[in-house]
Amino acid sequence: MAGSSRTAIYAALAGNTLIAVTKFAAAAITGSSAMFSEGIHSLVDTGNQVLLLYGLKQAEKPPDALFPFGHGKEVYFWSFVVAILIFGLGAGISLYQGWTHLDHPQPLENLVVNYVVLGFAILFEGGALWVAFREFNLSRGGRSVLAAVRTGKDPSLFVVVFEDSAALAGLLVALTGLVLYQLTGNLVFDALASMIIGLILALTAAWLAHEAKGLLIGESAAPEIVEAIRRVVDSDERVLAANEVATLHMGPSHVIVTLSLDFVDGIDSSEVERAVTELNRSVKALDPGIRRVFIEAERAGDHRSRGLDHV
Repeated sequence: MAGSSRTAIYAALAGNTLIAVTKFAAAAITGSSAMFSEGIHSLVDTGNQVLLLYGLKQAEKPPDALFPFGHGKEVYFWSFVVAILIFGLGAGISLYQGWTHLDHPQPLENLVVNYVVLGFAILFEGGALWVAFREFNLSRGGRSVLAAVRTGKDPSLFVVVFEDSAALAGLLVALTGLVLYQLTGNLVFDALASMIIGLILALTAAWLAHEAKGLLIGESAAPEIVEAIRRVVDSDERVLAANEVATLHMGPSHVIVTLSLDFVDGIDSSEVERAVTELNRSVKALDPGIRRVFIEAERAGDHRSRGLDHV
């Protein structure tokens, strides 16, 4: 999945870099508040893609003495940082810029430049969104878009989809504000367009932060994987009961599994050892993302007495 993430990120990075330069140039020539906000938006998006690529690179670092389970959560951390930047820089500056121009409106010049820049920006942003959504569709399988975002474990991919979607929406808002200004001569429409772009970015950032937070804290593996693990355990005649099946994503493709099992009474330690070895192998075979499996032998009554029978 990381490979598909990089494809989407590189496409967005190339598009946003070019778009940011042209937007700022157009804002300087025309004095458009909405165009300046769009330039800030594209600049923040460009920086965000760099951070996501950095996070993916850091996540590939092997385990060491300080981080025995690897660095997979780097992706989650940098995705959360991206959400903060979208909110603080993108949304904050756009809202401030719109409010300033609403309070002190200034006439716009060279509107044709704005239209040309917005046209090319919509074209480039639409292309980047198409690439990102194509890769996202490959990863989500038969799930709906919302379900794929809620249950997805690779935030770097849906972050790009969210960013590009917000960017395209912002461009359409800026274009609408420009058209309304030209039709009415009222500068309020340009300022309001800038503020609406800020609100779009704020809502996008809030949703991204919510999704990234769950992964950063530690989400379990997909329900179908947990159920498959339970079936493997329940099918082993040496296991009397599975007290607990706990999973944790340490990265988009790095899952840790911990099992508390009540083994059948009467089997000796060598048989328990064989059972643990075979179960370890069988659980890892369920999904390539399952990297570590820890199995604890514990009587069901003892497990319940510790209040751990809820998992």
